[in-house]
Amino acid sequence: MCDAIGGGSSNKARCSDPLQNDDCCGNLTISPRPVKDVEKGYTLFEHVKLSVSGLTCVGCENKLFRSLDVIPSVRNLKTSLVLAQAEFDLDLTAGPVSDVVRSIERTTGFSCEIVKSRGQELEVIVTGDVLDFLKQTPPEGVQDMTLVNKQTVRIAYDAKKIGARDLLENCFNIAVCLAAPQPHPALAVGSRHVRSSGYVTLVSAALTIPVLVLAWAPLPSHPIVYGSTSLALATAVQFGVAGPFYPSAIKSLLFTRVIEMDLLIVLSTTAAYVFSIISFAYQVRGQPLSTEGFFQTSTLLVTLIMVGRFVSALARQKAVESISIRSLQGTKAILTGLDCGSQKEIDARLLQYGDAFLVAPESRVVTDGIVVSGTSEVDESMVTGEFQLLKKVPGSSVIAGSLNSSGPLTVQLTRLPGNNTISDIAVMVDEAKFSKPKVQDLADRVAGYFVPVVIVFAIVTFAAWIAVGKAVRHQTTTTSVVQAITYSISVLIVSCPCAIGLAVPMVIVIAGGVAAKHGVIFKSAGTIETARNAVHVVFDKTGTLTQGRLKVLTAEYPLGSQDSISSAVLGLTSNIKHPVSIAISKYLKSCGTSPADVSGVKTVSGKGVEGTWHGASIRAGNSGWVHVEHSPHVESILSQALTAFCVTKDDELVAVFGLEDSLRPDASVVVSELIRRGIEVSIVSGDDHGPVRSFAAKLGIPSSHFKSRCSPEDKQHYIKDLVGSGGKTILFCGDGTNDAVALAEASIGVHMNGGTDVAQSAADVVLVRPSLTGILTLMDLSRASYRRIVFNFIWAFAYNIVAILLAAGAFVHARIPPQYAGLGEIVSVVPVILIALQLKWAKFD
Repeated sequence: MCDAIGGGSSNKARCSDPLQNDDCCGNLTISPRPVKDVEKGYTLFEHVKLSVSGLTCVGCENKLFRSLDVIPSVRNLKTSLVLAQAEFDLDLTAGPVSDVVRSIERTTGFSCEIVKSRGQELEVIVTGDVLDFLKQTPPEGVQDMTLVNKQTVRIAYDAKKIGARDLLENCFNIAVCLAAPQPHPALAVGSRHVRSSGYVTLVSAALTIPVLVLAWAPLPSHPIVYGSTSLALATAVQFGVAGPFYPSAIKSLLFTRVIEMDLLIVLSTTAAYVFSIISFAYQVRGQPLSTEGFFQTSTLLVTLIMVGRFVSALARQKAVESISIRSLQGTKAILTGLDCGSQKEIDARLLQYGDAFLVAPESRVVTDGIVVSGTSEVDESMVTGEFQLLKKVPGSSVIAGSLNSSGPLTVQLTRLPGNNTISDIAVMVDEAKFSKPKVQDLADRVAGYFVPVVIVFAIVTFAAWIAVGKAVRHQTTTTSVVQAITYSISVLIVSCPCAIGLAVPMVIVIAGGVAAKHGVIFKSAGTIETARNAVHVVFDKTGTLTQGRLKVLTAEYPLGSQDSISSAVLGLTSNIKHPVSIAISKYLKSCGTSPADVSGVKTVSGKGVEGTWHGASIRAGNSGWVHVEHSPHVESILSQALTAFCVTKDDELVAVFGLEDSLRPDASVVVSELIRRGIEVSIVSGDDHGPVRSFAAKLGIPSSHFKSRCSPEDKQHYIKDLVGSGGKTILFCGDGTNDAVALAEASIGVHMNGGTDVAQSAADVVLVRPSLTGILTLMDLSRASYRRIVFNFIWAFAYNIVAILLAAGAFVHARIPPQYAGLGEIVSVVPVILIALQLKWAKFD
């Protein structure tokens, strides 16, 4: 139903491509690569994301990867089995994206859909002629209109040029209504796969049950009639249900040289089906084989394979959905005027810039905004992991997905749904899911050799049982061959490389979602793999160990002229966003100072700021940089363990400010816990020696483990020396631009929330909430994830070894009959998924 609206959305990767924008370094948004002029020697790249239907096992992912990897125009390729997606950069000078999609669909048999991420998107149902609707001139701000199905059109638009409601109400001459909301492509593809697998499994079961009844029920003896009926049903199962496995297996062999799980299914089910026909033929001739009817084996085998795939797909999908951060996005909004007048509930997708919405008690904030009226307490734990109610008053910011407590709030929208905090976090989490830790390489290699080894083992089993039947049991050749076939079929089908292939990615996917809900976002799977090995944690001071909210306690002007110097200092610092400059500006403004005109203002990272005032050079920063550390005025301030902000005019000290900062509430607890765990802790800071030494003493950090007056290069060298030739795992935590090189140099760079975009792009981990406990969470989650990966590997290998031996008849009194071997995928894969899912309930802080 719809309402008419109108009528009439580890090792760090280094950027080797100079044409790539900052998004390749891990910023929150993903956008196409910039368009360049080919005639001037540039290559035209576009960032492409494909949603792929048909990925069921690690062999399928390998086939997809190889099919894309051989295309010369594809660069920076990443695939994800769990997300059912591929992501890459495409050289458009070699051909459009549509050519790549057609090539992949032809060589793999998968169906692909391009996932677009530009601007906002709406899906609408056209009540009239959809072709006429698509032919009309699109309104200003509309970027693209794409036909989704017979009556549904996806509209991409620039929300800064036109709002969603304005677009639908006034811009089209054919009536449209908003289509039902669709899940994110990563979830939608999985849902479609689960549904299709369920339908096919039901059909297979419906065809198999009569065969089982005819074979096992105590019915009157009519073997030929029953056999003919069973042959017809088994044929329908073999070609209607198992039929799609044939082209998939053949295409893998022909186009990508991959021997995958589908080939095992084809070999085993075909052997069972063909042997059923042979057995029935002998029965028609009046010479039944010792196995008698065999159609129940082939049909039950296919059905149980489908049941296994359905249960595995369902478990995998539910696991991904359960940790999806996008589930926090509200679907309805109560639109209201800023004067809290009329109210109207609308679909959240119809919000547009300039709107204000009401957040009722016990309801979620639909998107990011600023409170304009009302007072309440809000629980942001589902997004930030901060398990406490935060007071919100007019002027406070609220984030999407947070839960309002007692009082109604009127919120001025600042970001639209689909482009808010939830989507930012979700994009970063999804990026991590595309990455693979080193241990995944081992799993992929093992899985790659697994199927050929199983085929060889099945052949050996076949030969061995013929020999046993003839030489030991003295059976006829026919009986020996029949027995050998049943054992070989069991070996082929009971083996399952899927458990090996999923052992790592399932844990990484769950870990990413769990970390996000604890306020920790990691950008690569390698981070989760290595964080447990951290032996040394290095902290920046200001804004990391401290709250970064400095206040001026004292100010001295050695040469007098306080008014003119303070005006110059305000002019120098008023537009600088460093915490010290912010504190100085705030202090001077509170004293009634007006800024002087200072020209050529520029910051010197990690040192200070400089400019020109009345023809003189004016510099402000730490005492070492401006060379006044031995001034009595400076020494007096430093002796009080205050941060000294020194100002010189033509290299002469004209002002010095003493600033005080305070430790974060959790800094002592986190540092103490790190030391208790045997992890060394250091501080590197651009601040003077006195305050750095004071904070180190409060935290119990020895004098050998802190450095003051550090430039960005000093911090980088300090980290580099710690890493050393042995490749120790060093974690650095910072928040500012001057920390970017240290963040990049460290084994794991952790960025504190509230820092700059430069620092975020260099970091491996972003702490969404300003709390150092995220470092402990990261390490604990890494340790818990590693244990589960190890368990999954042990289980996958143990299952396959035992199951194959049972299927091959290695144990005298126990074996797995071929008709039940199809349950192997459930037995092997589901425990892997459940063990990974246990991370949801683990305690990390």
